[in-house]
Amino acid sequence: MRRLLLTLALLCALPTQALDFRSTANAAAILYDAPSTEANRLFVLSKGYPLEVVVSITGWAKVRDNSGAMAWIALDQLSTTRTLIVRSASVARSAPQDTAPITAKIAANVILIWLENSGDWAKVRLPNQTTGYIKLNQVWGV
Repeated sequence: MRRLLLTLALLCALPTQALDFRSTANAAAILYDAPSTEANRLFVLSKGYPLEVVVSITGWAKVRDNSGAMAWIALDQLSTTRTLIVRSASVARSAPQDTAPITAKIAANVILIWLENSGDWAKVRLPNQTTGYIKLNQVWGV
């Protein structure tokens, strides 16, 4: 029993791993069903598409997209730039408040550049290069 308690205490003391979100670095990033360019090609994604890195091995990352689909991508196809994808039609606001003025209407599946979180909001750069705030529950990638 002591051993079990010690093991549980050690596990609780381990740091939790933060989610690792990246974006595609190239205009045509290829996703595969295995970590090899000889594997079957599954998808081609445009530049800036957000992906969650689930596991990394030498030269490759297993990633999840906003639909939950898993695939492999070469690490050199990933950028450290954080992007978000809008889940459904939404709005950007001038401040992280529901009462702040609306600065833009955003269609579903639009990719935004993540700048920072502010409570339940993300500060983002919009496609027109302006900035605004969007609710975290309206985007995927954070």
